Amino acid sequence: MTWTSSAAPRRRAPRWVPDALRADASRSSSAPVTVRAVLLAVVGLVLFGVILTWSWIPFSLYAPLAVIAGLYLTPRRLALVSLTFLAEMVVISYFRGWGPATVVTLLSLGIVVFLMTNSSRSRARLGVQGNRGESMFVDLRDRLRAFGELPDLPGGWHAESAVESAYGQSFSGDFVVATRSPDGRWLEVVLVDVSGKGVQAGTRSLLLSGALGGLLGEQEPDRFLVAANNYLLRQNWDEGFATAVHVSIDLATGEYTIGNAGHPPAVQFSNGSGRWEVLGEAAGPLLGVIDGAKYLRSSRRLGRGDALVLYTDGVVESRFRDLTVGVDRMLGAAERLVRGGFAGGAARLCASARAGETDDRAVVMIWRD
Repeated sequence: MTWTSSAAPRRRAPRWVPDALRADASRSSSAPVTVRAVLLAVVGLVLFGVILTWSWIPFSLYAPLAVIAGLYLTPRRLALVSLTFLAEMVVISYFRGWGPATVVTLLSLGIVVFLMTNSSRSRARLGVQGNRGESMFVDLRDRLRAFGELPDLPGGWHAESAVESAYGQSFSGDFVVATRSPDGRWLEVVLVDVSGKGVQAGTRSLLLSGALGGLLGEQEPDRFLVAANNYLLRQNWDEGFATAVHVSIDLATGEYTIGNAGHPPAVQFSNGSGRWEVLGEAAGPLLGVIDGAKYLRSSRRLGRGDALVLYTDGVVESRFRDLTVGVDRMLGAAERLVRGGFAGGAARLCASARAGETDDRAVVMIWRD
């Protein structure tokens, strides 16, 4: 597939420009080229200084040069520069004499070079240089969070979501996607738990959230989980399964349908009875496991004062506790919300998770006044 752009074509560097300064059209800009030019110029000056008079070269100069080289040079060129630095230090130390401070400095520079080499290899895999790799991941993280923003709802309706990643990492295997129909009557929300957790599942979460965002509202509710399952099967991921719960709510009447793909059951608070109920309808198979899987849906209603809670297994699971114990514990925390109001309840239920920071956690809460 050929991609086109309206941007002006990038000029090629002349053939006489050294490879170290040549801007690769896929990953370079004027800033990295300038930094590399300055870096190579400084290295040349250091080499020239060693040849003329080695006595004035301070060892402290090599560490920042190694850090800058690790940010803006490819692993092969970084290895060449690093070997040059280490060779210079060995030669200078030979003439100056080997002391404890010299040995410690040489070992410290070796550690810096090792760390920056690993960093350079990581950037080479991404095809980026400098801090653009980190900027790209920040952008991806923000996009994943933007997918989980719930739409504005009409008067009397409220919805909140909270997603916490394992050990406070930027990426989570749990995510929320929501949309509201063009006429404003229907709200659709899907809560997904991708296999793995934290950064390991973050890339799959990003890709899957974009795909499900495209399906949400375009597929009939009873076909949504089927389409999501088919999409995951086509990816052929090594750890390609996920669990999901999908709800489609009629904001005019409060009627809703809910479908479950291997996900923990939703819970509903009934204002009339004053009780929380676990919606124990049979869940369909995990997404991405069985070709041609069927997903049944059940119909319910949210009345005035009622609330619906969707959550992932990180909220209720614990290594040494039965799942039902975790659900009861979550319902106890949810019971306190009834007295104090549901606002902020999603974050509070996430914070009360028994798994703590060892697992990803996500909660969606929808309620009516």
